[in-house]
Amino acid sequence: MSNIPNELRYAKSHEWLKLENDGTATVGITDYAQGSLGDITYVQLPKVGTTFKAGETFGVVESVKAASDLYLPVAGTIVAVNVKLDSAPETLNSEPYAGGWILKLKPAQTGDVAGLFDAAAYAKLIA
Repeated sequence: MSNIPNELRYAKSHEWLKLENDGTATVGITDYAQGSLGDITYVQLPKVGTTFKAGETFGVVESVKAASDLYLPVAGTIVAVNVKLDSAPETLNSEPYAGGWILKLKPAQTGDVAGLFDAAAYAKLIA
């Protein structure tokens, strides 16, 4: 059974998003995603300042099993990336919701977050 925190929103492509108090949003991959990938060996991070549309590929996660594209759950501009993942990509396996965050962005429309799955809907999706 995957860990699915209630305070996060989820994309069908298995990324999570957390709206922060300062209006930014933090994005990572779900516990289900990291478990499906296996041991993560590399994370390609986007450049800070880049703007993406919702659903657009922003990076890649490579594991011993496969390489998988990462998709932005909502449109926005990247304001920070987790550079710790360059030297410790396995953090996505051990802490998918804490130390394993991938990026922070300024959403183009904060209302877009409402279109993502809540924890209950995501749990049904992966059941």
